[in-house]
Parts: sequence; structure tokens; C-alpha cells
Amino acid sequence: MTAEDYKDGQLILIDKPLNWTSFQVVNKIRWLIRKQFNIKKIKVGHAGTLDPLASGLLILCTGKFTKQIENYQAQHKEYTGTFTLGGTTPSYDLETEIDQTFDISAITEAQIHEATQQFIGEIQQQPPVFSALKKEGKRLYEYARAGETIEIPARSIHISAFEITNIDLPTISFRVACGKGTYIRSLAHDFGKVLNNGAHLSALRRTKIGDYVVNDAISIEAFEAQLKSTSS
Repeated sequence: MTAEDYKDGQLILIDKPLNWTSFQVVNKIRWLIRKQFNIKKIKVGHAGTLDPLASGLLILCTGKFTKQIENYQAQHKEYTGTFTLGGTTPSYDLETEIDQTFDISAITEAQIHEATQQFIGEIQQQPPVFSALKKEGKRLYEYARAGETIEIPARSIHISAFEITNIDLPTISFRVACGKGTYIRSLAHDFGKVLNNGAHLSALRRTKIGDYVVNDAISIEAFEAQLKSTSS
């Protein structure tokens, strides 16, 4: 693989580690390519953000392939992870502390399985206030961190599959297949509401984007080693 190959366009499947932002991964891969080939500039972009607390498949495009990013962003995605019942957080995940607790002793496994049915198909979902979406030129999380209350309109999303794979209360394991713009954090929050309880997202892993699967992705370290071996 040469510098020209990366400029002409390559698709890189990265298994994003926990506690990295998607932007940090892009910066790291871009830096590795520039360093390896001693070039000043190379375009690198990702096709769909993963939160720092999520791991899994991140599609990166280089060079001319960055023009195709929107095509990958529009493809269906699959996730696995866990919800934790009995508590809500302002960010709907573990980024913020639990702000409200609930008694889960009366919740049955049957109720948990039944609740998934309310989320299948075309549904309205309100994005979390702790998100990078913009309103009036500011990121929503900027309002949230400043303690400002703002109205966030719900939007249409599509969920084609939502199954509970394991129940070990307060933790519920799940698999979700969904369309563009779906927030799994919001799904966790809304799932708790359907059970007349509270829930937050406690783990998330993206396993699939279109036909691309996380099992075919590599770590950042593996990419660095591959880069050195193929260009030597």
C-alpha cells in the first residue's frame, strides 16, 4: 500500500476502543498515514459517530473515498449492549451520575420482552440533550452542561429488530438493528419509561454497518502494524 493508494481512497474498518472519541480515532489514523509516508496532507473521515463510552465498528474513508461517507452513514446499523433498569441519568448513559432511582422488584421478564414491541418499525424519538446535534448554532451538550433547558423536537427513526438477549436484573442485554439517526441512549431511556420505571445505557457496541461487520475490523495498533508491513 502506498501514499497514492490512500489518496485515491481506502476503506478502513476500525474496532473503536472505549474512551476514544470517533474524532480522536480519525486524527490518530490520519497521523499514522502521514507519518508513515512522510506526507503533509491526507483526507480521513468517519461514517457515523460512536460515543466515547461505546466500542465497535467505525468505518473510516481516506482520500477520494471521503466523498462516499454519506452513503455509509445512511446504511442500517446493528448494536449490542446493556441497559440498567432502576435509574436514570441526564445523559441517558454513564457519562453522568444517576439522578433518579426506581424500584424494579415488580418488573417481570415477560414485561421486559413485551416492552420491545413498542419500538419496532417507524417511531418518534427525542435525541438526548447530551448530544452533538446543533440548535441555533450550538451543540446540545453545550446547553446541557451550562444547565440550560431547551426543547428538542422528536424525529422519525426506524428500528427493524429489537431483542432482549439476556436478563440479569438490573441489567438487560439487547441487540438492536436500526436506521440512520437512532440514539440507543434515548432507546434505553424510553424503554425504562414504557416499563413505568427508569433505565440508562450501561454498555454499547456497534457490530454492523450495512454489510460490514466488526469481526472484520482491526484495532488502531493492528492498523499501525499493518501500515508498516505493507509499505515496507
